Amino acid sequence: MIVDTLANRHIYQSLSPRLATALEHLATTDFSQLPVGNYPLDGDNIFVIVNDYHTKHKSTEPFEVHQKYIDVQYVFSGEEEFGYLPLAGQTPSKPYFDKHDYAEFDYETNKANASYVQLKAGMFALFFPGDMHMPGTGDIATAVRKVVIKVKI
Repeated sequence: MIVDTLANRHIYQSLSPRLATALEHLATTDFSQLPVGNYPLDGDNIFVIVNDYHTKHKSTEPFEVHQKYIDVQYVFSGEEEFGYLPLAGQTPSKPYFDKHDYAEFDYETNKANASYVQLKAGMFALFFPGDMHMPGTGDIATAVRKVVIKVKI
């Protein structure tokens, strides 16, 4: 997992050409002008999801992992908290669902081992396979516009 601001995106461009494309797209797109929805950037190799929502209490949300895609989660406006812990040794509460590339893990089972990080407007988080994460949470419901770019591994 990596957490940073777009001002430092150049640090991560060498990780992958697709990841560099995703970060550059975040830095050069005015997401206030785009409606909520899914947008292809490079077919199924890189696609963009724009979403508006209110954060939920972490006790109501599961952790998740992905196998085919890196999650680039960027808070355009608002702020949220996300939970994180390594996948090693964890047992999913719902098995991997290939069509949507995720497996779920129970909050109650994993809450004691998780760390929580604030993600404020202008910040992004990169979640790789092996990074259990629980996005979109907060102690009080807060409006968030978030952009998730899925980058195929």
